[in-house]
Amino acid sequence: MAAAYDSGNIFAKILRGELPCNKVYEDDRSFAFLDIMPRTPGHTLVIPKAPARNILDVAPDDFAYAMRIAQKIAIAAKGAFSADGITLQQFSEAAGGQVVFHLHVHVMPRFAGVALLPPASRKEEPEVLAEHTRRLIAALA
Repeated sequence: MAAAYDSGNIFAKILRGELPCNKVYEDDRSFAFLDIMPRTPGHTLVIPKAPARNILDVAPDDFAYAMRIAQKIAIAAKGAFSADGITLQQFSEAAGGQVVFHLHVHVMPRFAGVALLPPASRKEEPEVLAEHTRRLIAALA
């Protein structure tokens, strides 16, 4: 049996406005914000607003919508950061690499010959995150 969704997870708290974030996009069904421990400049997380633990329990329409927004963010990020490519990642359950149990898609701008930083290896400076937020919002306009 699958584990139940925990409304106390950090992303649920961000959605409720209980924790701050660097929001780059929001609509009635999705939310996108910068990862505070980015693996690359502009590393953004796209989440559905509907409660879903991961890909194993999300409603198909909510997952499809989140992926449409991930594509929108990817296109904006490629331009905003002059990236050579984009990596999308989605992890489900601890054995699959999931750490926060609210469905999220990582959108990471990539640069030829530059490896991703290891996960959770370094917290980015607030000023850098603010600048990256500004660049992504401008690219989405």
